Amino acid sequence: MIHPADGSVERMRGTWWVAHTLARCEKAFAWDLQRAGGAEVAYFLPLMGRVSFSGGRKRRVLRPLFASYVFICGEGEIRHKALLTGRLCQVIPVPNQQQLIRELAQLERVLIGKAEFDPYPFAAVGRRCRVKVGPFEGVEGTVTERESVTSLVLQVSLLGQGIALHIDTDVLEAVDREPLRAGLAGAGAF
Repeated sequence: MIHPADGSVERMRGTWWVAHTLARCEKAFAWDLQRAGGAEVAYFLPLMGRVSFSGGRKRRVLRPLFASYVFICGEGEIRHKALLTGRLCQVIPVPNQQQLIRELAQLERVLIGKAEFDPYPFAAVGRRCRVKVGPFEGVEGTVTERESVTSLVLQVSLLGQGIALHIDTDVLEAVDREPLRAGLAGAGAF
């Protein structure tokens, strides 16, 4: 995960934007921002460690959690610096700033907590739950089950993507009492 030294998405001040980068330019874009503005440019690039095989060798690499997206925070000058890097397709405005901050802060907590997770490539439907105890207490998402593993899907609504946090259903509580929507195969019941 890359962002300025202040340590938290929630402490970054300014307007949030989603920078849609050219293919495989996420890290280079973040480095360009850092060189252009130093500590004054706030960004969030969630990364996940994966094992890759290249040239017959096993390597551990950090890959962006959301391919081609970096979250930037600041006012017009920051957006202008981002566009000057030449690594962007577009800068997407964020209509609901508080929702994005809340969703990114939850992802940040999971990444810092070194939990086991899988990328979840689409917005989930189903029961909304919250972790009631432990290091991820208060984190909310949608419960799913895939290959007999229960997960709590945390999403970034604006992108329609997220992560599936592997979790024990004993630590979850329902946020709403509505029945599961039809079509969610294998969702955990409480």
